[in-house]
Amino acid sequence: MISPSSAPGPAASEPSSREDALPLVADALLLDMDGTLIDSGPSVERAWGTLLEELDAPRPFDHTMHGRPARQILAELLPELDAEQIGDAHRRIEELEIADVAGIVALPGTRRVLEELEAAAEQLGRTTWTIVTSCTRPLFEARWARTGLPVPGHLVTADQVTHGKPDPEPFLLGARRLGVPGERTIVVEDSAGGLAAGRAAGARTVALTTTTPADSLSPLADALVTSLDDLEVAVVEGTLRLGRRGA
Repeated sequence: MISPSSAPGPAASEPSSREDALPLVADALLLDMDGTLIDSGPSVERAWGTLLEELDAPRPFDHTMHGRPARQILAELLPELDAEQIGDAHRRIEELEIADVAGIVALPGTRRVLEELEAAAEQLGRTTWTIVTSCTRPLFEARWARTGLPVPGHLVTADQVTHGKPDPEPFLLGARRLGVPGERTIVVEDSAGGLAAGRAAGARTVALTTTTPADSLSPLADALVTSLDDLEVAVVEGTLRLGRRGA
């Protein structure tokens, strides 16, 4: 684990509007996985559709459930289930999701941005990013393996925290593992719950409109883009600079 610098780097100025919030500067990026780095949407919807039909749930899976731990969703959708039944349903959705990874691919910009972060890490001599996901470790491994990309160090999965997104615990753990304070990170997310968690952790937040309508994300984001392909990472004066690509 890297040690935080004795003096914080330059802080990004508060934006006058979300349109001009970028570029942002930080010591590390904390990246969500599903809907941010990879497209797992069809797999997620198939698995949850099957489970909710089996459980005769009162409503279908929708964008408000993206980016949240499965146990949290189950408890909200089916409050009549006791702890043992929630555990059974959680094991079932995990089984369904791990078995259905067909069609999962890296989203546009993922490989390039991760390469830029790795180049920045080499230049700075420290780790510059990790993934903070609401997947358990087994589900993360099943999905991430489809990308062919290396597993990052300091990964945070849902089974490593007590409280998942929108609680800040996952992002605070990610920042701590990277050796930086939460306020010196940028959280990149596609869900309202993930953005709320990032803000509560003290991070600056960038929203991707890959799974959730922009109007649901905008109040929680310092910047709003369509995908990682709109962004680029560079090193400026010893810190990471996340800006609009080509700007």
